Amino acid sequence: MQIVQEIRNITQNALHDIFQQNFAASEIAVNENKTEFEGEYTLVLFGLAKKLSLRPDEIGTMLGEYLKSKHPFITDYNIVKGFLNLVISPQHYIQFIQRSYISTNYGKADFHGKKIMIEYSSPNTNKPLHFGHLRNIFLGAAVANIAHAAGYEVIKANLINDRGIHICKSMIAWMQYANGATPSTTQIKGDHLVGDYYVKFNDVYKQEIEKLVHDGMSNEEAEKQAPIYLQAQDLLRKWEAGDKETLQLWQTMNDWVYDGFRVSYAQMGVTFDKMYYESNTYLLGKNIIEQGLAKGVFYKKEDGSVWIDLSGDGLDHKLLLRGDGTSVYITQDIGTAQLKYQDFGMPQSIYVIGDEQNYHMKVLKLILQKLEEPYADGVHHLSYGMVELPSGKMKSREGTVVDADDMMSEMISIAKQNTEALGKVDDFTNDELEALYHTLGLGALKFYLLRVDPKKKMIFNPEESIDFHGFTGPFVQYTHARICSILRKANDIDFQEVDANGINLTVAEKALLCKLETYADVILQAHAEFNPAVICNYIFSIAKDFNSFLVEHSVLKAENTNLQKLRLQICYLTKYILADGLELLGVKAPARM
Repeated sequence: MQIVQEIRNITQNALHDIFQQNFAASEIAVNENKTEFEGEYTLVLFGLAKKLSLRPDEIGTMLGEYLKSKHPFITDYNIVKGFLNLVISPQHYIQFIQRSYISTNYGKADFHGKKIMIEYSSPNTNKPLHFGHLRNIFLGAAVANIAHAAGYEVIKANLINDRGIHICKSMIAWMQYANGATPSTTQIKGDHLVGDYYVKFNDVYKQEIEKLVHDGMSNEEAEKQAPIYLQAQDLLRKWEAGDKETLQLWQTMNDWVYDGFRVSYAQMGVTFDKMYYESNTYLLGKNIIEQGLAKGVFYKKEDGSVWIDLSGDGLDHKLLLRGDGTSVYITQDIGTAQLKYQDFGMPQSIYVIGDEQNYHMKVLKLILQKLEEPYADGVHHLSYGMVELPSGKMKSREGTVVDADDMMSEMISIAKQNTEALGKVDDFTNDELEALYHTLGLGALKFYLLRVDPKKKMIFNPEESIDFHGFTGPFVQYTHARICSILRKANDIDFQEVDANGINLTVAEKALLCKLETYADVILQAHAEFNPAVICNYIFSIAKDFNSFLVEHSVLKAENTNLQKLRLQICYLTKYILADGLELLGVKAPARM
């Protein structure tokens, strides 16, 4: 049991024994104490005072005396303005480090058999993965890793948006302007080639709209009557009707894109357990809508379109099927939700989707609940804010978006420049250097995108993200490599057995050990909030505290052998937590830098 929970439990018992009152665990607030005050943990007394009708200092004195007399690991206490600060015995931390530093699974929850699906990435096959996808992908992958560490069986899913009008836009532009160009004939990565024709479509579309407006048509009507748009719509109808030539071209161009995606995912170090394709789910969605229509959950308009009335839920009327029978996004989302549950039967399904889809996801969950699907309540939208570059927003249809591939290459290049400037890698082979640049560049990118609470919008600054001294991945990676260097130098020292008698921990040692002991709680918090930023903040804090510890103390030249061994154990567990925390974020921890 972690010490915070243990303090909460013994306080719960103490309150009952002293005051004959029962308190819920949630009513007992235990926090890490600020370093300027004596004591490692503090009990907040104000809420207890209100319920007990006593002054906070009275309660604090009685609790402090009780806990000190009954529990040897609490050696002293003090009261500061409504807070009971508890001083923890050095022996508690020494025992903690000795039983924990050699653990290969420290901080991880036992597997409890519950399933959870995390759906992320969800790209369109009309363009390459772009910079905006990176926050989604890294967020989903980290949330999946954290859920696994919290004891879940995790299914990592990717829903490919491989059908619809946007796909037909790339297809019609390729048909009219590519002259048969392929990735092999152009030496252009497949997803980039297809994306070029999506941009081409929109260039032509805008020109045609301008001409129609010039000829006297309203802008709204011109958008609907532009020839290339009508051709894309006709192509969509052919696709849904199963036209052989249309399907063949669709498959060919999608295959080009999938080849490109595979290269990008490999560069990111991201994998999936299950791939879903909207082309395989929209028909299932249509069937479910027909069933819902028969049950009276949905209604049909005179033009044949199918809708649901959500006005009673504070929303509005939502289109589910067009009058011509073609599906919309929500159609295939309903089908996909059903298929996912049929495949895995998981009670909880997390959708990692940007906050511009908040309304859409509310509608999806409401529809599933009204259909009384058994998995509906477990649908959770992990909504995240958009990420921008200092130059502003990006738009893929206008060709102003930054490709994910280009951003990763830029980060690796910056890592190379910064590392070479430090001049500490002269003994690395070329292969080792390339691997290090990739580790640092991708580590900086992932950490920076994950360090901000997902709900918040953010601006990504490439140069700032790779600062070796800031709140960055490379700073944590450097600290890990620094510990590895210490342990390599201590290779001949057997530090398994420590005689703890007479060891008094310093403030820096206690501060570090106090944080190391909370790793399991941090993982559970990060999972409960679906927030990898909790891990980022924690391992950054660990790295800072460790470097402060090294400023004050020598490890290899400690005052005596037992202290040397204890500090090596601290190094060992710190190294493990930094590496493990980085791994949860999808970041590698280099042994040398």
